Amino acid sequence: MAQATDNTLRLIKLANPGYEVPVAMGAAKPLTREWAGPVSHVHGNNGIGDVELPASEQQALSETAAEFIVRKANECNGELVLVTLGRLTNLAEALQLDPELPRKLKHVYTMGGTAFAPGNVTPRAEVNFRGDPEAVAAVFQSGLRLTMVGLDVTMKVRLTQQHLDAALNYCRPENKPIIQYMSDALQHYFRFYWEVDNMMGACPTHDPLTVLVARPWVVRTQTMKAAIETEGEYCAGSVVADLRTKPSVGNLVEICVDVDAEKIPHYLLSVF
Repeated sequence: MAQATDNTLRLIKLANPGYEVPVAMGAAKPLTREWAGPVSHVHGNNGIGDVELPASEQQALSETAAEFIVRKANECNGELVLVTLGRLTNLAEALQLDPELPRKLKHVYTMGGTAFAPGNVTPRAEVNFRGDPEAVAAVFQSGLRLTMVGLDVTMKVRLTQQHLDAALNYCRPENKPIIQYMSDALQHYFRFYWEVDNMMGACPTHDPLTVLVARPWVVRTQTMKAAIETEGEYCAGSVVADLRTKPSVGNLVEICVDVDAEKIPHYLLSVF
C-alpha cells in the first residue's frame, strides 16, 4: 500500500492540478483475509506500467483512508459522492468507524463485480470484489446508495493506441506529458490484454468509466436485489443478482448494464 500511495502522489504531481489533492493511505490487507500480493503481470513491477515518474514533495495524510472518508462525509453535510476504484476494504472500515455513514454519503459509485458478464479472475468473480468479498458484502448490506460499475460495462469500452496517438497530437501543449505517460504506461496493460483477451493495442477503461458514470447519459442501469458470495473456490466475490419475479435475496443496488462504448474514449480524452 505504501507503493500505491507513493504512485498516487507522483501521478498528482504529473497532473499538476494547481491545488493540493489530499492523499490518505488505504488498508494494507483485506478485512479478514491475507493479501494475495501484487499483480505485476498486469500493472508492472511498480504498479504504473514500469514508467518512472519524479517523486512528489507532497506527503500523505496521517489519517487512514477510512478515517478520511468519515471526516469528509461529516464535513460535506450529505453532499459527498464517493468513487471507489479498488477493493472495498477502506469503505467497509469506514462503516465500522461510523455506522451512520450511509445517511451521510450522497452516493457511492464502485468499480467492481459483474452481474451478467464473465469474471476476470475466476469464471464468475471480478478482481476488486474477489480481493475482499467480506468488505463488498458489508458495503452491499449497509444501506448505502450504491451504483456498481462492473465488467458488464467496463469491458465494452476500449481505449486504443490510436486514441492516445490522436490525443497526443491534439491535446493542449501543457497536457502532452500526461498523455505521453499514459501511452508509455499502458503498453504493459495492452500486452496483458493481448495475452488474456486477444485485444490488440487496446484495454478496457475500468476506472475512468467509473469516474464518468456520475453523468447520467453515460450508462443504462437497472436497480435490482443483489448479494455477494463470500465462499467458494470460484465464486467468492461474485455478485448474485436475484432476477426472479419476486426477488428476495440481497439488497437493492443500481447496476450498470449497458454503455455508449463508442463515445466514452473520446469524451474522456477531450479533457486534455
